[in-house]
Amino acid sequence: MKIKWNSEQIPKMNVKNNKDVTFLTYPAYEEMNWLVHGFSTRFGGVSRGIYSSMNLSFTRGDEESCVKENYRRISDAMGFDMNSIVTSDQTHTNNVRKVTEKDRGKGIVIPRDYTDTDGMITNVPGLVLATFYADCVPLYFADPANHAIGLSHSGWRGTVQKIGAVTIEKMSEEYGSNPKDLKVAIGPSICQECYEVSEDVIEEFERVFDKKYRNRLFYRKENGKYQLNLWMANKIIFLEAGIPEENISMPNLCTCCNPEFLFSHRASHGKKGKSWGFSWHTFIKPEIVISTTVRSE
Repeated sequence: MKIKWNSEQIPKMNVKNNKDVTFLTYPAYEEMNWLVHGFSTRFGGVSRGIYSSMNLSFTRGDEESCVKENYRRISDAMGFDMNSIVTSDQTHTNNVRKVTEKDRGKGIVIPRDYTDTDGMITNVPGLVLATFYADCVPLYFADPANHAIGLSHSGWRGTVQKIGAVTIEKMSEEYGSNPKDLKVAIGPSICQECYEVSEDVIEEFERVFDKKYRNRLFYRKENGKYQLNLWMANKIIFLEAGIPEENISMPNLCTCCNPEFLFSHRASHGKKGKSWGFSWHTFIKPEIVISTTVRSE
């Protein structure tokens, strides 16, 4: 399959395959041997129809047995125990939860006892943080100095609430993280050219972002609608929070432009499964044999 990258001038994510499961990784994150991370694609699972094939959401109408098998497969491919996964409860907030050993398995093998959680952080080895996407923006956080990680879901509401900055503040409070040390990444999500929004959404962005950024964040069309750049908005949030620009990895990959490769709400008109962003905190990186099987252009 051919992948449509947004720019040849921006570094691309790595497209990898292990045990017939295809996933994406960031080159900058692969340099850190104390964690494993990734973003799932539609390939390697057993779900059928609109959920084909690696749907990782239990809430979209897919068969539960298929979703559980998908979790088993991607866990096996990445080398972690699915019983160690901790999932978010995404409701477009900027709430960030500190995940501890007692949370292991919540959302997958045991029920969650928390709600309204769009971001998670941890420094517990072996825990796998997982959040869900089908156009919204995944935000990854890694602190090499303190061996702490974070993962947050940032749709337009989360971006207006600056969940990226909230996550950084939470990591600083809990683990002593210095923004200058953090390696962050903006994950595969909808690009500006695909993301048309109404004026009321733009008014929210005008309220929280300085005027000097407006030409970089959106433009108005003849039909009165706007094209909004969530990638740039989250990059600005990171920069204002003190992250060095060289420590920010951009996605260069739009979910809506690649609906056969990644799940997209807009491209499917809401009839879809969900991809999965994950980060696994470990001090010993497992040996996984990887081969690239997806052709890009």
